[in-house]
Order: sequence, then structure tokens, then C-alpha cells
Amino acid sequence: MKILSVETSCDETSAAVVEKNDGKSVRVLSNVTATSLAIHAATGGIIPENAAREQVKYIIPVIVEALLKSENVKPGSNSENFIRAKQILNEETDALAVTYGPGLIGSLLVGVETAKTLSLVFDKPIIPVNHLLAHLFANFIQTSNIYDPRSEIKYPFIGLIVSGGHTDLLLFKSLTDYEWLGGTRDDAAGEALDKIGRLLNLPYPAGPEIERRSALAKDSDKIKFKSPLMETEDFDFSFSGLKAEVSRFVKNEKLTNRLTNQVSRAVQTAIFDVLIKKTIRAAKVYGCSNIVLGGGVASNKTLLRGIELGIRNNELGIKVFAPEKVYATDNAAMIGSYALLNYKPVDWHKVAANPDLYFV
Repeated sequence: MKILSVETSCDETSAAVVEKNDGKSVRVLSNVTATSLAIHAATGGIIPENAAREQVKYIIPVIVEALLKSENVKPGSNSENFIRAKQILNEETDALAVTYGPGLIGSLLVGVETAKTLSLVFDKPIIPVNHLLAHLFANFIQTSNIYDPRSEIKYPFIGLIVSGGHTDLLLFKSLTDYEWLGGTRDDAAGEALDKIGRLLNLPYPAGPEIERRSALAKDSDKIKFKSPLMETEDFDFSFSGLKAEVSRFVKNEKLTNRLTNQVSRAVQTAIFDVLIKKTIRAAKVYGCSNIVLGGGVASNKTLLRGIELGIRNNELGIKVFAPEKVYATDNAAMIGSYALLNYKPVDWHKVAANPDLYFV
């Protein structure tokens, strides 16, 4: 089965064609993403109206390119590309999938209405996808033609979603049976990194730059920030207090390059320490042998190594999985992966954008 998937939950415009290999893994035939990052970097963050306007321009060209690449068709003139893409969608694609939430309402509408139109015109089933769950299912995308250990992900597993807008811990008892254990009470981890990045005069998005600077930090142990909710017995997170603590610190300091690196390391450590501790504790409490990461922050190698180190120090037989970097941030391949493994098409009339969607 092949699915054309669309993702427009925030500032990216992405389309992909994916197919199921077997019952456990997904193969990506194409994954095309157009970004408006340069526009948002200039304003220090995402302005929803600007994101949606860019997506209106990108959505059809991105879909056409994804369809052509899925069949290794060399692009020609615009008219030739449209004719060939139409043929591929009609003859080689079995269904459509689209993010219907959560996200920015204007952005979601661009993807949802486009997918619904294609569903009607080409008479294809459509699967609405929860963007948050899709981040975890990016781990089921096959990345090797020979052997991929991702096919060995076993239930029950603990899922940690760490992105710009969300930080959540879930217990997956099976493919469709999951339980939300806890999440952020205010700022998400990625959001906190971006806000603190502005305090440090770092470019947007700040997460990758903080990761880079953390690796360069010297004498970083001289600066320490508190890990919020570190000692609570729940599985909740809170990072607004950390942002306030860093704000008070930098007001009294001259931000040299060296100090910025040290603060970056201290901030990353404060965030990751609590993520690591609570994720491992959740795996122990619920008897899980696997931890599965998802979201843009999950591509941070320091976080992955920290969880693996915590597992070794506690002598636990737990395996950790994180998606390839290209599939960790917002992309359509992860939407298609979720749709293939949770194939539940609905009538296109019933698909509607839901910016406040959580876990349903």
C-alpha cells in the first residue's frame, strides 16, 4: 500500500509518498519539505499568518515533486509535471493522509483542505493524523535496506515527545492502546530553548545553536540552573521557571562568547536532566523494555546519550530509539508512517482542522 501524506501543522510545507514493508516498518519513497524558516528567523519566531501564506504557495509544488520523486520521474515543464503527478496519484497511490492537528489553524487548513480536495477528486481514502503521535511513529520508518533494529520496537514502550510546542510522556501498551502519563504545565522544552535563545541573542530556532554551543563550553560546571520538577513523583514538566532564572542571570552579566557557551550548556543540562530522569523512571514503573523518542529536540545527540547513560548506570535492560534527524522535525513521512500503521480512513466530509487537538 502507498500513501501520499501531507504535513502543514506549523511553518513547514511537506509531502511524502510512503509504503508499508511489512507489519512493523515503513519505507519512504519520497519526502519533500519546503521551509519558510528564513522569514521566521528574521522576525525571531513564527508569525502564523506569514507561515500560512507561504504554505499556500508551496503546497501544490511540494505535492507534485513528492509524487514525481516517488516514481523516479525526472521533472519537465510545469504542464508535464502536473500531468505525470496526476497519473501517479491516480494509478500508483492508494490513499491520502494529512495532519489535522494540533498546530496553527491557518497552516492546518492549507493542508487539510488540499488533502480533502484530492480525496474527493481522485476518490481516494483519507486518514487524518495526530501530529504528536506521528512524531513517535517516525521511529518505524526503515532507514537501512539490509537490517533495521527499529523493526524490533516492542510493546509496551514509553514514548517521549520533545518538540517546540510539546513535551509529553506516554505509555504505549499496543499500536492503538496508549495512555498519557504527563506533560508540560507551561513552556515545552523546545519552546524554552527558543525563548532562552532570544535572551542569549542566538538565531532562531535556538535549539540547534544551543546544542552546538554546549559542545564548545569550557568550565561549564561553574554555572548551574535548576531542573524544574526534578524531584516530584509525577511525570509532569515545567520550563517557564528556568527561563525566568536564566533571564535574571544574564541581566547581571556581559554575554561574551565564552559565557554564552557556558549558559547554553547549563540550560541544556537543566532541561535534559529532568527529561532523562522522568523518562527512565516511567520505563521502570511500567515495566517497559523500550523508550521511543520523537520531536525536533529528540534529534539532539546529547539527550539520546544521556538517556542511554542513565540506563547503563541503573543497569536496566532498556533500548532507546530516536528517529533519523530528517524525520525528527516536522515532515510528511512521519504522517504517512502513522497512517500506514494505523490505517483508519474516514469520509472526507468529516475531516476538519483541529488546532487544539491533544491525545484522543
